[in-house]
Amino acid sequence: MNMDRQIWRSVRQRRVLATLAIVFTLSIGILIGTLVSHGVRAQQGTASDAAQLKLPDPVQLSTTFSKISQEVAPTVVNINTESTVRSSSFRQRGAPQGTDPFDLFERFFDQGPFGMEQPDLKQRSLGSGILIDPKGYILTNNHVVGRANKIKVKIQEDPKLYDAKIVGTDSETDLAVIKIEADHPLKSAKFGNSSGLNVGDWVLAIGSPFGLEETVTAGIVSAEGRDINGSSFQRFIQTDAAINPGNSGGPLVNMAGEVIGINTAIATGTGSYAGVGFALPSNTAIQVYNQIVKSGKVTRGSIGVHFQSEQTPVLLRSFGAEHGVIVTKVEPDGPAYRAGLKQGDVIIAMDGKPVKDGEDLVARVAETPVGQTITVGYLRDKKEQETKLVIGDRSAVFAGQLGSDEPEQLGESGSTDVKFGISIQNLTPDIAGRLGLSASSGVLVTSVDADSFAEEVGLQRGDVILEVNHQAVSKVDDVLGMQRNLAPKSDVVFLVQRNQGGDTTSLYLAGTLP
Repeated sequence: MNMDRQIWRSVRQRRVLATLAIVFTLSIGILIGTLVSHGVRAQQGTASDAAQLKLPDPVQLSTTFSKISQEVAPTVVNINTESTVRSSSFRQRGAPQGTDPFDLFERFFDQGPFGMEQPDLKQRSLGSGILIDPKGYILTNNHVVGRANKIKVKIQEDPKLYDAKIVGTDSETDLAVIKIEADHPLKSAKFGNSSGLNVGDWVLAIGSPFGLEETVTAGIVSAEGRDINGSSFQRFIQTDAAINPGNSGGPLVNMAGEVIGINTAIATGTGSYAGVGFALPSNTAIQVYNQIVKSGKVTRGSIGVHFQSEQTPVLLRSFGAEHGVIVTKVEPDGPAYRAGLKQGDVIIAMDGKPVKDGEDLVARVAETPVGQTITVGYLRDKKEQETKLVIGDRSAVFAGQLGSDEPEQLGESGSTDVKFGISIQNLTPDIAGRLGLSASSGVLVTSVDADSFAEEVGLQRGDVILEVNHQAVSKVDDVLGMQRNLAPKSDVVFLVQRNQGGDTTSLYLAGTLP
């Protein structure tokens, strides 16, 4: 019994000691914490000269983009169109973008499976436009509204859906003017001069990509004067501001809130934005708009000459020119023809001002009123001459141009190898007829060697060589004789005739022999 009491007393003593130890430890911790806190407060007290931070007002560092968006967005409209695509024309062109394509075989026949007649298709599309005039005139792309049966326009913060009618279109620039009727003046956009743009300038694109109205994207001008489709009347502003399907017809805006371009196209492998978009410059758009609202159509001047876009220094030098446009063909009974211009002439001036290149000539002639007389300076046989001609209507001057089939397959029997890197044979009337060529004599190119001089200057299989160094050739022996007299590093100029999509074109090709 005594033993149990001793054990119990020992256990109680241990518990008491443990409790005292815990209390002592806590007391020490509280004491240390008090000392540390006091030390920190003492250190904080030593920074009494520091300024206190204040929460700033919610002011943005830059409000330029938002101000421009608020100013311009109300002038940007959403355009919805509906068009009817007839089944036969649908198959001939292939399925339009945004529709389900027919089966491969059905695309080329008027009847569907089991001989059933296919119904006409309703095609709907979305786009954008810009209010130009408080009276309801809107500028957009021709490909947005050109084939539409119905056009509906939605204006920002206006619940009404407006019916629109087409005032006029211009396929050459892919622009169109439509009009809506409103019972009140509408806010219109301010246009700027696209000539003031520089690569690297900030721009905004505004529109309805994928039907998402009032979408604003920002970027810079990536390049100017881009030729993406070979048109003489379209030189685009390239931008990396995001442009997607539905943006077509919307504005590209500078930092002054001015419209300096009409968003028109994108370069993409997927159909969506890939970092490269194109806008038609405002200067071009203004000229087209003014003509459409005045007369319902666009009339451009022409002098009726053909030329090639690429003219090397070697080629110009062979004609005795430093700049200008080498005439490769003159339209029969056109202004140039009546003024005496011929193939091989080099147009070097218009009304006393130098002509730099083909683009310069086209722009200046197209802007000159039809019926106006101009003075053309040109070189013939390296001698300067002048002639007066009357500007004609481009649509009338080139009215007879039609496309047709591709050239037939060429044979190579009887071909002769030439050191230029080509094989040639005499051109016969039968071959010329089958190839759709107007030349009655000359030398037919039947093959072009890879990495040869001929390939470098641009000769192609199917070309007919009419001249070498401005001397006419009518048979293979003429070419062989001329090439024997050419030393290394000699300049060589070919005049060739080429069938391009059914249109016979003459070209000058030039280079320097290795």
